[in-house]
Parts: sequence; structure tokens; C-alpha cells
Amino acid sequence: MDLIRKALDVAGANMALGNEQFRAEGATFVRNRAHPLIYDANHITGVEVSSPEQIERLLARADAEYSHTRHRRFCLDFRTPAPVAARLALEGYVRDDALVMLLEGELRGEPPPCDIRPAMTDEDWAGYGELRMLDWQEHAARHGMAPVPEVGESLLAVARAKQPPVQNWIAYVDGRAAAYFNSWAGIDSVGQVEDLFTHPDFRHRGLATALIHRCVADCRAKGAGPVVIVSDPADTPKRMYAAMGFRPVALVSNYMKRLQTPAE
Repeated sequence: MDLIRKALDVAGANMALGNEQFRAEGATFVRNRAHPLIYDANHITGVEVSSPEQIERLLARADAEYSHTRHRRFCLDFRTPAPVAARLALEGYVRDDALVMLLEGELRGEPPPCDIRPAMTDEDWAGYGELRMLDWQEHAARHGMAPVPEVGESLLAVARAKQPPVQNWIAYVDGRAAAYFNSWAGIDSVGQVEDLFTHPDFRHRGLATALIHRCVADCRAKGAGPVVIVSDPADTPKRMYAAMGFRPVALVSNYMKRLQTPAE
């Protein structure tokens, strides 16, 4: 259980990187006023309160601190007091889960030869930005959302703000940016790899496998032992991660309420 708690802490700390972070009303507030459309950069986690009065104050504080956004988001896990999730459900928050998986031994399988480079130059980031925008468009289409260009631009900016300590990696095919992933040595000797995406034209060539191997190796070269990855329980990549040696250890439940305007 101690390792599972560390895995959850690493996943939460990863989202907070590059953003403002503070404790208030018995919870951790992660906020980025420059990028109000990005859920991961504007959310509440680490909730420890449980009484109706405490939860009421927390909800009021959330409205005050996130008046710049069109959403309210709480990230909960098994350590969160049960009344918090119950109150959020009462208030009309919609729940979706993220699957936290952990690699403790060696990765299975052999990666194919691949041109993988750390994102360092303006050219690297331009290629990354094109892929990131496509990733966002696919995500929006799957969830019936409008692919607002500003979201893709903000996702790129938030990713750049995390490096360092996160290292973004790009797989190239014939000089063209074709896939990306990132690595972070993490905290308490637990690392994390995250944000895997491959351009549709280059899928089923082993790029994802090669990137996972490179990023896990980078985490461990920088001192990590176990390595975390977070996946969508409703999407297929979780099967690939499991086949490579990652095991499911916990769920993070994201409770979301979308607002019509920031002022509501």
C-alpha cells in the first residue's frame, strides 16, 4: 500500500508541475491562470475534509480560486473521505476514472530500432506541437467535444513549462515527427512516463513500444525504480501497457462540472 500511495502521489505531482500549487480548506489547489481551458492545470486534489461544513467551505473556495475557468474539477482517490465524492455527485459533477499502472521489474518485449530524440530545439517543439494538436483533435472527436484550437495551443505551452524536470521525447520517421512520449524521474524513487501519442500515418510500426522503452530507461537512469503510467480505462493502450509489465494498482476518480461562462 505504501508503494501504491507513492504511485498516486507521483501522478498527482506530475499534473501540478509547471503550475501554481497551494493548500487551502483541507485540499491542494493546482491553478494556471494563463491556461484556463486545461483541466489538468486547474483542479483540486489531496482533499482531506469530510464534514458538511468543511466541504461547503471547500466548494466555495473552489468557485473563488477558479473564477477564471469554465469548469470545476476534483481529483479523488481511495484516500479521499467518502462524503466528498457523495457531495460532488449531489452537485451534478460527472465522474470519470483514470487507471494508475505500475512497472516494478523490467519491461517485456524488444523495441524496434527507432530515431528517438529529446525535444530540445524549436524545430523539435514545432513537430511536437503539430502532433499535440492532432492528439487533441482526436480526443475531442472521441468525446463529442469541439476541437477548440486554443486548447491545443495551451496543451503545448503546459507541456513545455514542465520541461525540465519532465523530458519530452519525439520519434522521427524520415525526419518527420511521428510520435511523442515523456519521462520524469518523479519523487521518492518512483518515476512516471506519460502522454503517449502516435500520428495515424505511423501507427503499428513499433514507435510506441520504442518510446516506452526509452522513457522508462530515462527514468531509471535518473534514479527511479518503479515507474507509473496513467491510462484511460475505456481505451485500448492499457492492454499494451499490461502486456509490457505494468500492473493496475489504483483508480483516480475525476469529478467534473462544466460551466457556461467563467463567472457562473
